[in-house]
Amino acid sequence: MSKTTLLHCTLITVLLSACASAPETVPPLEPTIVNDFPTRDRVEYVLNCVAQHGGLTYISQYACGCKIDKIAEKMSFNDFESAKTFGYLKSTPGDAGGAFRDPKQAKDLGKRLKEVEADAEKQCFVK
Repeated sequence: MSKTTLLHCTLITVLLSACASAPETVPPLEPTIVNDFPTRDRVEYVLNCVAQHGGLTYISQYACGCKIDKIAEKMSFNDFESAKTFGYLKSTPGDAGGAFRDPKQAKDLGKRLKEVEADAEKQCFVK
């Protein structure tokens, strides 16, 4: 056996024994929630988006599906749902509508939803 071959064999043996004796340092994987948007709400959003963008085509369906995915990456479902609810109810006239128009939370969530939706439209090429 040549010196080079012997050196390679020794090196491989050392590396293999080091790997075999190395303690387990990687923690076990735990399932993580990517987002908390229910499927029903995703489908409803996509169908409304498709209807607003000229009807059902592969392109509009894909773009709208992408859009809700991007929104879900940046907002929790609870915040999304609250922003949509405030948006629907802010047109209630008089003092009763003030409860939905005036709170800082309503304004902040509405602004955030508009920003997130605009960013999602750019990323997903919604036209």
